[in-house]
Amino acid sequence: MNCKTPSKLEKILAAGHIAVTSECGPPRGSNIEHVAHKANLIKEHVDAINITDNQTSVTRLCSLAACIKLKLMGLEPVLQMVTRDRNRLAIQSDILGAAAFDIFNMLCLSGDHQSFGDCAQGQNVHDLDSMQLLQTVRHMRDEGKFLGGADIDRPPKMFVGAAENPFADPFEIRVPRLAKKVAAGAEFIQTQCIYNLDKFELWMKMVRDRGLHEKVYILAGLTPLKSAGMAKYMKNRVPGMDVPDDVVKRMAAVPKEKQPEEGIKICIESIQRLKEVEGVRGFHIMAIEWEEKVPEIVEKTGLYPRPKVD
Repeated sequence: MNCKTPSKLEKILAAGHIAVTSECGPPRGSNIEHVAHKANLIKEHVDAINITDNQTSVTRLCSLAACIKLKLMGLEPVLQMVTRDRNRLAIQSDILGAAAFDIFNMLCLSGDHQSFGDCAQGQNVHDLDSMQLLQTVRHMRDEGKFLGGADIDRPPKMFVGAAENPFADPFEIRVPRLAKKVAAGAEFIQTQCIYNLDKFELWMKMVRDRGLHEKVYILAGLTPLKSAGMAKYMKNRVPGMDVPDDVVKRMAAVPKEKQPEEGIKICIESIQRLKEVEGVRGFHIMAIEWEEKVPEIVEKTGLYPRPKVD
């Protein structure tokens, strides 16, 4: 897999380094300095920063504006885009908006159903699905053309990614689904939060059996647990999440005030183990409203300092 775009993230992966990314959720308002504050907490310890796109279907500052802010700060943003809220006209327009500010990374997603958020009566668009979104970005980049066939003046130069959940049911379709995303144009993959390491390692074996680890960069997703209550909630209430009983018990076994520290320990231990798994090319650390802990996690897993690339 050779580097094809100006993306710093792609260059780090292509050079054989273990990549580290994280993410920032935009604010529930127009004060973009909230994004800048979060980014400043993690900027020295990650290669790129994802900006979520109305995550959990709750209205927030748009991902594109927040990515532009990071770009102006000299940082490497990853634009997240969901198909839930846009038709193909708006999708192509927003891709051009990102390209205008030399945003070189994009993660293509379907998005949580709007009934989960604060606009439950909103129209569900999905003019394109997430695989068609991948194809659209690659078509605009590689062919230099709009979906309608017209040429693009200064096509986007996106390093294109997708998400994958190794734990959703039915398990047997997870790797074939990944193969479809790779065929649609995904160049990197960010996984769902990993707590069941045994199942993830089985998924990775199935990925290797199909040779997909040689066709796409896989970033393992980790979210540090803040409490036993959070572990129980994610186990019982979040669809597609696999939190083993022993993880919940471990969190509950320590005093409440020590649970955040225990959650960080579990995250660090998980990264140390997954670093040894063939085909894992990096880590996406989703410290939800806990960005200040990302540097500690990165340092204690031996992933700091971050490599430099031209």
